[in-house]
Amino acid sequence: MRLLIISGRSGSGKSITLQVLEDLGYYCVDNLPIEMVPDLSMKLKSEQLKLAISIDARNLPTRVEILEDVLQKLKAICGSFETIYLDAHQEVLLKRFSETRRKHPLSNSKLSLTEAILYERQVLSTIANIANITIDTSQLSKHELCNMIRERVTHENANNLQLLIQSFAFKNGTPVDADFMFDVRCLPNPYWQPNLRMQTGLDEGVIHFLETHADVHLMVEDILRFLDNWIPRFEADNRSYLTVGIGCTGGQHRSVYIAEQIAKREKRLHLNIQIRHRDL
Repeated sequence: MRLLIISGRSGSGKSITLQVLEDLGYYCVDNLPIEMVPDLSMKLKSEQLKLAISIDARNLPTRVEILEDVLQKLKAICGSFETIYLDAHQEVLLKRFSETRRKHPLSNSKLSLTEAILYERQVLSTIANIANITIDTSQLSKHELCNMIRERVTHENANNLQLLIQSFAFKNGTPVDADFMFDVRCLPNPYWQPNLRMQTGLDEGVIHFLETHADVHLMVEDILRFLDNWIPRFEADNRSYLTVGIGCTGGQHRSVYIAEQIAKREKRLHLNIQIRHRDL
Protein backbone atom coordinates (compact mmCIF):
# COMPACT_ATOMS: atom_id res chain seq x y z
CA MET A 1 0.00 0.00 0.00
CA ARG A 2 1.21 3.49 -0.79
CA LEU A 3 0.10 6.16 1.68
CA LEU A 4 0.00 9.90 1.04
CA ILE A 5 -0.83 12.41 3.78
CA ILE A 6 -2.25 15.64 2.34
CA SER A 7 -2.25 18.72 4.53
CA GLY A 8 -1.95 22.49 4.32
CA ARG A 9 -3.72 25.71 5.11
CA SER A 10 -7.35 26.15 4.10
CA GLY A 11 -7.65 27.72 0.66
CA SER A 12 -4.25 26.45 -0.51
CA GLY A 13 -5.61 23.69 -2.78
CA LYS A 14 -6.14 20.52 -0.71
CA SER A 15 -9.51 19.77 -2.33
CA ILE A 16 -8.04 20.12 -5.82
CA THR A 17 -5.16 17.84 -4.82
CA LEU A 18 -7.54 15.14 -3.58
CA GLN A 19 -9.51 15.33 -6.85
CA VAL A 20 -6.32 14.80 -8.86
CA LEU A 21 -5.26 11.88 -6.66
CA GLU A 22 -8.69 10.29 -7.01
CA ASP A 23 -8.29 10.50 -10.79
CA LEU A 24 -4.90 8.78 -10.38
CA GLY A 25 -6.56 5.82 -8.66
CA TYR A 26 -6.08 6.76 -5.01
CA TYR A 27 -8.64 5.90 -2.35
CA CYS A 28 -9.13 9.37 -0.83
CA VAL A 29 -10.34 10.14 2.69
CA ASP A 30 -10.98 13.75 3.70
CA ASN A 31 -10.74 15.20 7.23
CA LEU A 32 -10.08 11.93 9.04
CA PRO A 33 -9.03 12.45 12.69
CA ILE A 34 -5.33 11.63 12.68
CA GLU A 35 -5.64 9.18 15.58
CA MET A 36 -7.75 6.98 13.26
CA VAL A 37 -5.20 6.94 10.41
CA PRO A 38 -3.13 3.96 11.71
CA ASP A 39 -6.29 1.82 12.14
CA LEU A 40 -7.47 2.65 8.62
CA SER A 41 -4.01 1.97 7.18
CA MET A 42 -3.86 -1.40 8.94
CA LYS A 43 -7.33 -2.33 7.69
CA LEU A 44 -6.51 -1.46 4.06
CA LYS A 45 -2.89 -2.63 4.02
CA SER A 46 -3.67 -6.11 2.71
CA GLU A 47 -5.73 -4.69 -0.17
CA GLN A 48 -2.70 -3.08 -1.85
CA LEU A 49 -4.53 0.21 -2.28
CA LYS A 50 -3.09 3.62 -3.00
CA LEU A 51 -4.42 5.65 -0.07
CA ALA A 52 -4.53 9.45 0.31
CA ILE A 53 -5.69 11.00 3.58
CA SER A 54 -6.35 14.71 4.00
CA ILE A 55 -5.60 16.19 7.42
CA ASP A 56 -6.36 19.76 8.43
CA ALA A 57 -6.05 21.83 11.59
CA ARG A 58 -9.43 20.67 12.91
CA ASN A 59 -8.44 17.02 13.25
CA LEU A 60 -4.91 17.33 14.60
CA PRO A 61 -4.22 16.49 18.25
CA THR A 62 -3.44 19.38 20.57
CA ARG A 63 -0.33 17.63 21.92
CA VAL A 64 2.68 17.19 19.63
CA GLU A 65 3.67 13.87 21.21
CA ILE A 66 0.34 12.33 20.12
CA LEU A 67 1.05 13.31 16.51
CA GLU A 68 4.59 11.92 16.74
CA ASP A 69 3.23 8.63 18.11
CA VAL A 70 0.74 8.37 15.23
CA LEU A 71 3.50 8.98 12.67
CA GLN A 72 5.67 6.27 14.23
CA LYS A 73 2.76 3.81 14.04
CA LEU A 74 2.27 4.67 10.37
CA LYS A 75 5.93 3.97 9.63
CA ALA A 76 5.63 0.60 11.37
CA ILE A 77 2.52 -0.30 9.34
CA CYS A 78 3.41 1.07 5.90
CA GLY A 79 7.19 1.06 6.03
CA SER A 80 7.14 4.61 4.70
CA PHE A 81 4.69 7.28 3.66
CA GLU A 82 4.86 10.67 2.01
CA THR A 83 3.40 13.99 3.11
CA ILE A 84 2.33 16.72 0.69
CA TYR A 85 1.91 20.13 2.31
CA LEU A 86 0.20 22.98 0.45
CA ASP A 87 0.54 26.62 1.40
CA ALA A 88 0.13 30.12 0.00
CA HIS A 89 1.00 33.66 1.03
CA GLN A 90 -1.20 35.30 3.65
CA GLU A 91 -2.60 37.92 1.28
CA VAL A 92 -3.41 35.27 -1.33
CA LEU A 93 -5.39 33.19 1.16
CA LEU A 94 -7.27 36.29 2.30
CA LYS A 95 -8.14 37.11 -1.30
CA ARG A 96 -9.32 33.57 -2.03
CA PHE A 97 -11.65 33.51 0.98
CA SER A 98 -12.97 36.96 0.08
CA GLU A 99 -13.66 35.91 -3.52
CA THR A 100 -15.34 32.59 -2.65
CA ARG A 101 -17.08 34.04 0.45
CA ARG A 102 -16.47 30.77 2.22
CA LYS A 103 -16.03 30.64 5.99
CA HIS A 104 -12.61 29.67 7.26
CA PRO A 105 -12.90 26.47 9.32
CA LEU A 106 -11.13 28.05 12.32
CA SER A 107 -12.77 31.49 12.27
CA ASN A 108 -15.38 32.22 14.94
CA SER A 109 -16.69 35.05 17.08
CA LYS A 110 -13.27 35.36 18.73
CA LEU A 111 -11.02 34.86 15.67
CA SER A 112 -11.13 37.08 12.59
CA LEU A 113 -10.29 35.64 9.16
CA THR A 114 -6.76 37.04 9.33
CA GLU A 115 -6.21 35.65 12.83
CA ALA A 116 -7.65 32.26 11.82
CA ILE A 117 -5.25 31.98 8.87
CA LEU A 118 -2.27 32.84 11.09
CA TYR A 119 -3.40 30.46 13.83
CA GLU A 120 -3.87 27.64 11.30
CA ARG A 121 -0.24 28.02 10.21
CA GLN A 122 0.86 27.61 13.82
CA VAL A 123 -1.31 24.50 14.35
CA LEU A 124 -0.01 22.85 11.16
CA SER A 125 3.67 23.67 11.74
CA THR A 126 4.59 20.12 12.83
CA ILE A 127 3.07 18.59 9.69
CA ALA A 128 4.69 21.31 7.55
CA ASN A 129 8.12 20.54 8.98
CA ILE A 130 8.01 16.82 8.12
CA ALA A 131 6.53 17.23 4.62
CA ASN A 132 8.32 15.47 1.75
CA ILE A 133 6.77 17.86 -0.76
CA THR A 134 5.83 21.47 -0.02
CA ILE A 135 3.95 23.32 -2.75
CA ASP A 136 3.41 27.07 -2.76
CA THR A 137 0.16 27.63 -4.68
CA SER A 138 0.23 31.45 -4.48
CA GLN A 139 1.11 31.85 -8.16
CA LEU A 140 -0.50 28.65 -9.47
CA SER A 141 -3.74 28.35 -11.38
CA LYS A 142 -5.96 25.32 -10.75
CA HIS A 143 -4.67 23.78 -13.99
CA GLU A 144 -1.01 24.33 -13.01
CA LEU A 145 -1.56 22.83 -9.55
CA CYS A 146 -3.22 19.76 -11.08
CA ASN A 147 -0.28 19.26 -13.43
CA MET A 148 2.25 19.70 -10.62
CA ILE A 149 0.51 17.11 -8.42
CA ARG A 150 0.37 14.65 -11.31
CA GLU A 151 4.07 15.17 -12.12
CA ARG A 152 5.17 14.75 -8.51
CA VAL A 153 2.98 11.78 -7.63
CA THR A 154 3.39 9.78 -10.84
CA HIS A 155 7.16 9.67 -10.25
CA GLU A 156 6.49 7.37 -7.30
CA ASN A 157 8.49 4.55 -8.87
CA ALA A 158 11.52 6.66 -9.77
CA ASN A 159 14.63 5.40 -8.05
CA ASN A 160 16.43 8.73 -7.97
CA LEU A 161 15.79 12.14 -6.50
CA GLN A 162 13.44 14.41 -8.42
CA LEU A 163 15.03 17.83 -8.92
CA LEU A 164 12.91 20.91 -9.65
CA ILE A 165 14.73 24.04 -10.86
CA GLN A 166 12.49 27.10 -10.47
CA SER A 167 13.12 30.70 -11.51
CA PHE A 168 11.25 33.44 -9.67
CA ALA A 169 11.01 37.19 -9.09
CA PHE A 170 11.99 38.54 -5.69
CA LYS A 171 9.48 41.37 -6.19
CA ASN A 172 6.69 38.76 -6.13
CA GLY A 173 7.97 37.00 -3.03
CA THR A 174 10.24 34.02 -2.47
CA PRO A 175 8.87 30.50 -3.08
CA VAL A 176 8.08 28.76 0.21
CA ASP A 177 8.69 25.33 -1.34
CA ALA A 178 12.36 25.94 -2.24
CA ASP A 179 14.95 23.88 -0.39
CA PHE A 180 17.75 26.14 -1.69
CA MET A 181 17.54 29.68 -3.10
CA PHE A 182 20.20 31.48 -5.12
CA ASP A 183 20.06 35.24 -5.61
CA VAL A 184 21.37 36.27 -9.05
CA ARG A 185 20.42 39.97 -8.83
CA CYS A 186 24.12 40.87 -8.67
CA LEU A 187 24.55 39.86 -12.33
CA PRO A 188 24.31 42.34 -15.25
CA ASN A 189 20.64 43.04 -15.97
CA PRO A 190 19.41 42.82 -19.60
CA TYR A 191 16.37 44.87 -18.54
CA TRP A 192 18.44 48.04 -18.88
CA GLN A 193 19.12 47.27 -22.55
CA PRO A 194 16.14 48.79 -24.45
CA ASN A 195 16.29 46.15 -27.19
CA LEU A 196 16.27 43.32 -24.62
CA ARG A 197 13.71 44.63 -22.14
CA MET A 198 10.74 42.82 -23.70
CA GLN A 199 12.68 39.59 -24.25
CA THR A 200 13.22 36.81 -21.69
CA GLY A 201 16.01 34.50 -20.63
CA LEU A 202 14.77 32.05 -23.27
CA ASP A 203 15.47 34.46 -26.16
CA GLU A 204 18.73 34.55 -28.11
CA GLY A 205 19.33 38.26 -27.48
CA VAL A 206 19.28 37.88 -23.71
CA ILE A 207 21.24 34.62 -23.84
CA HIS A 208 24.00 36.26 -25.93
CA PHE A 209 24.09 39.31 -23.62
CA LEU A 210 24.48 37.21 -20.46
CA GLU A 211 27.01 34.82 -21.97
CA THR A 212 29.37 37.70 -22.72
CA HIS A 213 29.83 38.34 -18.97
CA ALA A 214 32.33 36.25 -16.99
CA ASP A 215 30.37 36.70 -13.75
CA VAL A 216 27.39 34.88 -15.26
CA HIS A 217 29.52 31.84 -16.10
CA LEU A 218 31.08 31.95 -12.62
CA MET A 219 27.63 32.02 -10.99
CA VAL A 220 26.45 29.01 -13.01
CA GLU A 221 29.59 27.04 -12.18
CA ASP A 222 29.37 27.86 -8.47
CA ILE A 223 25.71 26.79 -8.24
CA LEU A 224 26.47 23.58 -10.15
CA ARG A 225 29.42 22.83 -7.90
CA PHE A 226 27.23 23.29 -4.82
CA LEU A 227 24.47 21.04 -6.19
CA ASP A 228 26.87 18.37 -7.42
CA ASN A 229 28.45 18.24 -3.96
CA TRP A 230 25.23 18.09 -1.96
CA ILE A 231 22.56 16.37 -4.06
CA PRO A 232 24.20 12.95 -3.50
CA ARG A 233 23.99 13.58 0.27
CA PHE A 234 20.24 14.22 -0.01
CA GLU A 235 19.81 11.10 -2.15
CA ALA A 236 21.71 9.07 0.44
CA ASP A 237 19.31 10.43 3.05
CA ASN A 238 16.39 8.99 1.01
CA ARG A 239 15.08 12.36 -0.08
CA SER A 240 12.72 12.04 -3.04
CA TYR A 241 12.34 15.71 -3.97
CA LEU A 242 14.58 18.77 -4.02
CA THR A 243 13.55 22.24 -5.19
CA VAL A 244 16.15 24.85 -6.15
CA GLY A 245 15.00 28.45 -6.57
CA ILE A 246 16.89 30.93 -8.78
CA GLY A 247 15.75 34.50 -8.20
CA CYS A 248 16.26 37.88 -9.83
CA THR A 249 14.31 41.12 -9.59
CA GLY A 250 11.60 40.56 -12.21
CA GLY A 251 11.88 36.84 -12.92
CA GLN A 252 12.17 37.41 -16.67
CA HIS A 253 15.83 37.52 -17.69
CA ARG A 254 18.68 36.48 -15.40
CA SER A 255 16.89 33.90 -13.24
CA VAL A 256 15.28 32.29 -16.29
CA TYR A 257 18.61 31.99 -18.12
CA ILE A 258 20.48 30.67 -15.06
CA ALA A 259 17.72 28.15 -14.29
CA GLU A 260 17.82 26.87 -17.87
CA GLN A 261 21.59 26.49 -17.74
CA ILE A 262 21.47 24.67 -14.40
CA ALA A 263 18.75 22.30 -15.62
CA LYS A 264 20.58 21.61 -18.87
CA ARG A 265 23.84 20.77 -17.10
CA GLU A 266 22.22 18.76 -14.28
CA LYS A 267 20.49 16.49 -16.80
CA ARG A 268 23.88 14.88 -17.32
CA LEU A 269 23.69 13.40 -13.83
CA HIS A 270 19.98 13.22 -13.01
CA LEU A 271 17.26 11.69 -15.15
CA ASN A 272 14.44 13.18 -13.15
CA ILE A 273 14.60 16.95 -13.65
CA GLN A 274 11.82 19.49 -14.04
CA ILE A 275 12.10 23.21 -14.74
CA ARG A 276 9.53 25.88 -13.99
CA HIS A 277 9.57 29.64 -14.55
CA ARG A 278 7.16 30.90 -11.90
CA ASP A 279 6.90 34.53 -13.02
CA LEU A 280 7.62 34.27 -16.72
